[in-house]
Amino acid sequence: MACRTGLATEAQARRGPCSRHGPAPSWPQPGVLLVSDSRSPSPKPIQPQESRPPHRIAFCITELDPGGAEKNLVQLVTRLDRRRWEPRVFCLASEGPLAQPLRDAGIAVICLNASRRFGAASTVWRLARHLQRFRPALLQTFLFHANLVGRLAGRWAGVPRIVSGIRVAEKDAPVRLRLDRWTNRLVDKNVCVSRGVAEFSVRHAGLDSRKCVVIPNGVDLAEIDRVPPADITSVGVPPGHRAILFVGRLAPQKAPELLLEAAELVLPRFPDVHVLFVGEGPLRSTLQRRAVASSHAERIHFLGRRADVIGLMKASSCLALTSRWEGMPNVVLEAMAAGVPVVATEAEGVSDLVQNGLSGLIVPVGDAPGLAAALSRLLSDSTLSSSLAHESQVIVRKWFTVDRLVGAYERLYEELLGAADRSARRNFQTI
Repeated sequence: MACRTGLATEAQARRGPCSRHGPAPSWPQPGVLLVSDSRSPSPKPIQPQESRPPHRIAFCITELDPGGAEKNLVQLVTRLDRRRWEPRVFCLASEGPLAQPLRDAGIAVICLNASRRFGAASTVWRLARHLQRFRPALLQTFLFHANLVGRLAGRWAGVPRIVSGIRVAEKDAPVRLRLDRWTNRLVDKNVCVSRGVAEFSVRHAGLDSRKCVVIPNGVDLAEIDRVPPADITSVGVPPGHRAILFVGRLAPQKAPELLLEAAELVLPRFPDVHVLFVGEGPLRSTLQRRAVASSHAERIHFLGRRADVIGLMKASSCLALTSRWEGMPNVVLEAMAAGVPVVATEAEGVSDLVQNGLSGLIVPVGDAPGLAAALSRLLSDSTLSSSLAHESQVIVRKWFTVDRLVGAYERLYEELLGAADRSARRNFQTI
């Protein structure tokens, strides 16, 4: 059954009978990629490798500081088949930490050092000049500013195909939605990171559903498996005590205050439970004042930015996501891959990952009592906790690996460039 926006998913045609892991999931299974069935992570090219040189692909992103979109770009670009693709990365901002792993993989990175001083027009012109020199067959952009600058520069430079990456439902940015809609005629495809983002983009940004596809995030399972649990006694959690973990920017979108409200109901019931906030943002001082004024101040900890997030996840009893809106939260995906139970609000992308009661617990956005009830249920039922952790790992390992992400993008690029067998078009799915 197609949804009201006219978007359809492969999952609607693929749902089968119940399995030992419960009913068939409601998110698209292999079709969550919505490009083609990807049972092999990286399909063989249709033509012999010697028949043509690699296609040049330009990637443009706003910045290369650590973040969900930035990490996914690095995962994608460094794993592309170099026999088929020649990638180059353009960053609008000054050089960030993630430029180095790209260069270590032999990928050229050009940072434009854009600033308010030089203005958007100058940035568009400089990017267009670089693209004219590189002459890519396709330009892939990520994040709003790179999407806007990239599509203008790409058309100016005569890039044949432009793909825009939509990573979040911009619910607090009507101007951005209008700009996206007005310039989307310059784009061949919009890659949305989740079904919720795609539906939002069609309904509220007015994008053409025929231009939208969904390719979800993926995680590097081997990398996550290698990380040991962190020592949370070093951040103030006594030995033998448990922790609820929040990871994210301390900003209104992420609604971290919701976890503080829920903690007022949870902590009195569980004297061995602490709450850990990982991240920075404009709400930090307000949150800290509220925590100090609470009756459980000694069990609420603000850790700032941390490099050991996966280790903290593995040392915690659960992850709490409290967002008002999202794209596809990487932190949920990473926690599931690490075998950590998740309690999350029903923001965009969450239902693509989590089946309520089977692989995690979902509560309405903004519902502090509901969040407290779900956390309490998890903390008081070790059997449920173990079951959710196991099922979430099964789901991630089957459908949300970085190899599947790379395979989906490669198939999309082949389709757009006309290099794939035309019969493969029958399997191509727009959402």
